[in-house]
Amino acid sequence: MMRPRMWLLLAAQLAALHGSSVLQQTPAYTMVQTNQMVMLSCQAISSLTTRIYWLRQCKAPSSDSHHEFLVFWDSSKGTIHSEGVEQEKIAVFRDGSRFFLNLTRVKPEDSGVYFCMVIGSPSLTFGTGTQLSVVDILPTTAQPTKKSTPKKTVCRLPRPATRKGPLCSPITLSLLVAGILVLLVSLGVAIHLYCRQRRARLRFMKQFYK
Repeated sequence: MMRPRMWLLLAAQLAALHGSSVLQQTPAYTMVQTNQMVMLSCQAISSLTTRIYWLRQCKAPSSDSHHEFLVFWDSSKGTIHSEGVEQEKIAVFRDGSRFFLNLTRVKPEDSGVYFCMVIGSPSLTFGTGTQLSVVDILPTTAQPTKKSTPKKTVCRLPRPATRKGPLCSPITLSLLVAGILVLLVSLGVAIHLYCRQRRARLRFMKQFYK
């Protein structure tokens, strides 16, 4: 009897590489950090599926790419691992019509496209595929750049300069005294003229009433 691994590899080369709507896989893409756990889901339209296979494609689908058989789940036999696969690292379990592939302690070499598959008569049916990327450091989302608010310029009035020394210089005092004298002289002249006008008016009035 041909070993399941050899038979699957031969059949996978003849199968179509595109996914089928019969087997829907989620998520379509996931990225995890090294040594973390990841869970892939495969939803079968028919709940009567009794055996499902999980395969990995280590490079992008092309004419020379191939599927690596990892493990299959059988309703009567349970989980059967491929040769060379760490059994404690890969587990398969079922919940109704949904099948899960659980990977623990993942490494960068575990990156690839994972497919679930069922064997029909006579063809193979592949799932839509889940691309897994394992990285040492997860990329961080860049923070939005904050716009800097320009500072408002406050205009301040210049302070008057503080004068030092005597408040009044001799020149200032002289001008002040001269101004006062001019004011007094002008006031005296104005009073003298007023008095002359008053005397002249009185003489005129006396002559008028004689």
